[in-house]
Amino acid sequence: MPFYQVILIALGLAADAFAVSVVAGSTGATRDHRSMMRLSFHFGLFQFIMPVLGWLAGLSIERYVHSFDHWIVCGLLMWVAVHMIRSARTDEENVVQQDPSRGMMLVILSVATSLDALAIGLSLALLRVSIWYPSVVIGVVTGLMSLFGILLGQRFSRKFGKRAAEIGGVLLILIGIRILLAHIFSV
Repeated sequence: MPFYQVILIALGLAADAFAVSVVAGSTGATRDHRSMMRLSFHFGLFQFIMPVLGWLAGLSIERYVHSFDHWIVCGLLMWVAVHMIRSARTDEENVVQQDPSRGMMLVILSVATSLDALAIGLSLALLRVSIWYPSVVIGVVTGLMSLFGILLGQRFSRKFGKRAAEIGGVLLILIGIRILLAHIFSV
């Protein structure tokens, strides 16, 4: 598989992780270097792992996952979005902003942004393409784009303050709806 095709696939797969990273950066919960690196690393790691899992599973799992993966992704993103919007509307003194780079929130976001990579792995298995090189490129591109997204979100946050979390929540809802509609209408 030519390098430019791998890069295009990686950029396409990293788009959701980038958008979620912008939102995470805008909430102010990922201000320190450790949380920024943890979030971007895990997004990259899951984007690396999912194509490998899809490739290993081959055709046997595709028919099961393909029929409802978009519902899972949409539901997970909606759950995170509602949590963010609710936190933004609560008094700031009484709320500690949840760090999206820790715990179950990290797992949910990592899985939600990488389920499409599972399908890419299945496709590469059908094409009889070795999975390791594309998976490494996909993981590295996603990790870097996620880090850039967090930094961009932090700049956005400084301009818009508390509203940034609400805007971020709405963006996550829109991403979830886009994923759902893309699968329903095969766009």
